[in-house]
Amino acid sequence: MNIPSTLKSAARTALLGAFTLGALSTIAAFAQEAAPAAPAAPAVPAFTVDKGDTTWMMISTILVLLMTIPGLALFYGGLVRAKNMLSVLMQVFTITSVVMIVWVFYGYSLAFTPGNAFIGGLSKMFLAGVDVTTLSETFTKGVAIPELVFVIFQMSFACITPALIVGAFAERIKFSAVILFTILWVTFVYFPIAHMVWFWGGPSAYSDPSGLIFSFGAIDFAGGTVVHINAGIAGLVGALMVGKRIGYNKDVMAPHSMTLTMVGASLLWVGWFGFNAGSNLEANAYAVLAMVNTFVATAAAAVTWIVLETLLRGKASMLGAVSGAVTGLVAVTPAAGFAGPMGVIVLGIVATCVCYFFVSVVKNKFGYDDSLDVFGIHCIGGIIGALGTGILVNPALGGAGIVDYSTADFAAGYAGTATQLWSQFKGVLVTVLWSGIGSAILYKIVDMIVGLRPTADAEREGLDLTSHGEAAYHP
Repeated sequence: MNIPSTLKSAARTALLGAFTLGALSTIAAFAQEAAPAAPAAPAVPAFTVDKGDTTWMMISTILVLLMTIPGLALFYGGLVRAKNMLSVLMQVFTITSVVMIVWVFYGYSLAFTPGNAFIGGLSKMFLAGVDVTTLSETFTKGVAIPELVFVIFQMSFACITPALIVGAFAERIKFSAVILFTILWVTFVYFPIAHMVWFWGGPSAYSDPSGLIFSFGAIDFAGGTVVHINAGIAGLVGALMVGKRIGYNKDVMAPHSMTLTMVGASLLWVGWFGFNAGSNLEANAYAVLAMVNTFVATAAAAVTWIVLETLLRGKASMLGAVSGAVTGLVAVTPAAGFAGPMGVIVLGIVATCVCYFFVSVVKNKFGYDDSLDVFGIHCIGGIIGALGTGILVNPALGGAGIVDYSTADFAAGYAGTATQLWSQFKGVLVTVLWSGIGSAILYKIVDMIVGLRPTADAEREGLDLTSHGEAAYHP
């Protein structure tokens, strides 16, 4: 989605110094003196704030939290062995809590304030100048929501993205390594990618500088690049650098509770309506379009995976059904408010076929241990979704078209398949390279500081007891 910047200026708080977030990482930050009055500019229209939009954004934020805790935590937890269930729950829960603090300290400022094409500034560190009077413009000129609700909505995205990564190396990583990596990763990978994809001037200031990927003309309604490709490639790099689980391809490593995995997947689907439809920032027809697409693309993907398993393996599994559903959710995310319902059904089918191939064939061929198929579903599904969005946004295919904010009437059009696909491809490429290279560096740093992997004995006993001193289940 194209995210507007805050258009109501506020005084900058003078601030110098350094702060430490726990004992895990340190970041030096310097706030600026209040900026001098800007040169005379065209009058900004009076903003209209609708209680319905505000209410919808508050509900959407809560829905995204629901899809993370307990949704993602239960989905992942059910897929691991019983001796590691609690460790996965603890990782997802703690990541969510830590990132919330990092976000309000400096994450929001780095992602959604002016800086350069790659990263924002520190003018809103500690939410300086953000209060109950400041506003963020939506995608309609002159229509705004309270800035605080925009802050927490985007915060929920920042929380779930690193939590997705842990599925790639579940059952074999230190808890301290997960948390240290999360803080470093959101700082140096997630916040810059969010800025590159979603930062722009908004309808009333469309000529203002924007993030790099946004400047390509790439579109991402709710996070195909920012969330799924970003987390998926980081997960693959992590799986390779942490190494395979002890006994991989020798011991039985079947999910210990498909019941909990189904509950978690269902909560993901419910919460995803906040993720996708909430990304419209307004409670209007485009939010409804995103909601419809989140229903049908997911259903089509789930049915496709079930059919593939029936034809290729003779039996349809619950694991396959929920894997298909998540694949559909991932693929429709960038297209949710841009494509039409018939288009996203096709997108869900195509994404499922490709992701099924990666999960069942490619992973086995290359032998990497992506425990819960984070790369095979989130990265690959995100890439299919991002590229597919460039095709399906075409009004001739039932899409909503791309709004051109450089024109007076903001008319929707389509530059052509080749042009839009090239823009989408460049966005995908930058995301893969930034996250892949950046994540590899950060894993190495974490390994040097605290070590990535527990002892072999601790891994065999299970991370529930060895890392947390308690178990998910008792005899």
